[in-house]
Amino acid sequence: MMELHSTSWTVFFMRNRKKNTWKYGEIALLVGLAMALVWGVWSLQTQDRLEQKMIRLHVIANSDTQEDQALKLQVRDRVLTLATELLTSSQDMQDAEEKLAKALPAIETEALQEIQDRGYSYRVTAQLEQTEFPTKHYDGFSLPSGEYLALRLVIGEGQGHNWWCVVYPPLCTTAATDVEETAIAAGMGKEDVHLMTEENSGYELKFRSLELWENFRQWLKKA
Repeated sequence: MMELHSTSWTVFFMRNRKKNTWKYGEIALLVGLAMALVWGVWSLQTQDRLEQKMIRLHVIANSDTQEDQALKLQVRDRVLTLATELLTSSQDMQDAEEKLAKALPAIETEALQEIQDRGYSYRVTAQLEQTEFPTKHYDGFSLPSGEYLALRLVIGEGQGHNWWCVVYPPLCTTAATDVEETAIAAGMGKEDVHLMTEENSGYELKFRSLELWENFRQWLKKA
């Protein structure tokens, strides 16, 4: 009887230990999921803040020939000069967007004039539209992949490599040492500016997280 009683308690203990172990596993899984969701919400909110406070510049060359690629940069420089002058007095993102929208015909004319001055007869279109961008590293700052509003210029057939930067705030024409000051003056928060300008392992992890969650969001849109 004593041996049977001891065996029964051993079986009871083992069964309960398995149940408790399974409960601990469930708890760990739930905690992990909760942390992932919190991190995901932070990532998407950060991405949205960046997207809603800047306008990218996207210039697409006619082709990848050396001549067409050089022309792309010449058109870029001329449009950047005009856009920088236009947006210098912008109060915020909305104001900048409205000014660019009104100036699209003038921007297109300016780009076309540059093309003709260089001896080409390519057409060119200038539009403001949401555009998907990859992660990009510039002199003094970086931007995660995402869908940004962009001043988009397509030269000729638009089959060549493209060039992109940020036209508002005017980070394309800002010295690396002045990026933070320029971005904050345009209404960006210090947290977002530091994310763009920091270069360490934590910064790389945050950027990778932003990219993964943004890719997940884009996948959901297409599903």
